[in-house]
This record gives sequence, structure tokens and C-alpha cells, in this order.
Amino acid sequence: MPHHRASLASLATASLAALAALAALWLTGCDSGSEAESPASAGPSVLVPGEPGEQNRTLSAADAAEQRAEDDSPNSADVDYARMMIRHHSQALEMTELVPDRAESSKVERLAERIAAAQGPEISAMRDWLTSHGKDERPEGHDHAAMPGMATEAQLKKLRAARGTAFDELFLTLMITHHEGAITMATDVKGQGNNIRIEEMADDVVAQQTSEIARMRAMQ
Repeated sequence: MPHHRASLASLATASLAALAALAALWLTGCDSGSEAESPASAGPSVLVPGEPGEQNRTLSAADAAEQRAEDDSPNSADVDYARMMIRHHSQALEMTELVPDRAESSKVERLAERIAAAQGPEISAMRDWLTSHGKDERPEGHDHAAMPGMATEAQLKKLRAARGTAFDELFLTLMITHHEGAITMATDVKGQGNNIRIEEMADDVVAQQTSEIARMRAMQ
């Protein structure tokens, strides 16, 4: 009987030792695994162009976003976009102001209200952005007529003179072209600019005006 008890004690001791050894191996494996996984290997990587004479660098997507967040200072593309889009949106508001006295379609009237409600605040936001970065709204020598989608003075004169169905048709035609120009400008700045706030505003323009173009085409 004493011999049987001794055997049980030895077996228990051996089992505890084995469990302790397994636990040690498991912890070692976890440590080595965490050391092997570098931040660059977690998630997709982004190739960052180097300065002239330097090699390109590969960063994780999170690191690349953090780097941009630390330095998203506006470049000339950001500033030009804000200045031009203020004028571009202002012409759209001039066109929507003609609608109540000239349009026949209630759908056109509601569309004009939507456009004005969206673009008025966007103009204010872009003006505030320029002011916060110490930039003038309209520098001398800037050619706003070269902006894509802008209606010519002759087209605006014809729109002012139109009434009823003729007005509705011309308004939709000019506004679709106008929106397409704004989307072109927004897409360009997303590829050329550096400021996150401008990119966010450009995203809003693309989303809002793409939806409105589809709505206007369905009304033609």
C-alpha cells in the first residue's frame, strides 16, 4: 500500500512537470511569433517615392496614412481647387436663382433647391479653408473661364430669356455639363493635392454631383 501511494505521487509530480514544460514552450512560441511580425508586415503595404537620389520606401497603409496626417500642408493644387470651385459653385447658384420665375417642371424646381442647399455651404467651407491658410479667394490673373463645365455668358443670356419647357430643357443641359466639370476638377485635385480636408470636400462633390447628374438625365 505505501508503495502504491509513492507511485501515485511520482505520477502526479511527473504530470505537473510535463504541464509546466508545455506552458513554457507555448509562451516561448508566442514571444517569438510576435517578434517575427513587424509593423510593415501587418496589413497592405504602400510604396512611398523617395526624394531625388533616394530609394523608394515601403510603408504599411497605416504608417502611410499617419505620415500624411502629420504633414498634409496644402500645395498649389489644393489652393487652386478651392479658389476655382468657389467660382464654379457660384455660377451654379446663379443658374438656380433663375428657376422659380422661369421653370415649368416642379421636379426642376426641387432639383434647383437641392443644388443650392448643397453648394451654398460648400462655398462657405472653402472660403473658411482659404482664410485659415492665409490665402486670398481671387488672386489677380486667375482665369476662371478656363474651368471645365462653366456656362458661357451667351448661354446664360439664353437661359435668362427662356421660359417654361424650353427653360427646363436648357437648364438641365447646362447643369449636367456644369456638374461634369466639377467632377473633373474634384478628381484632378484628389490626384494632385496634399490636403486631407480638400480631399474630403472633393469626395463630397463627386458623390453629390454624380447622383444629381443621374437624376437630371432621367428628367430629360
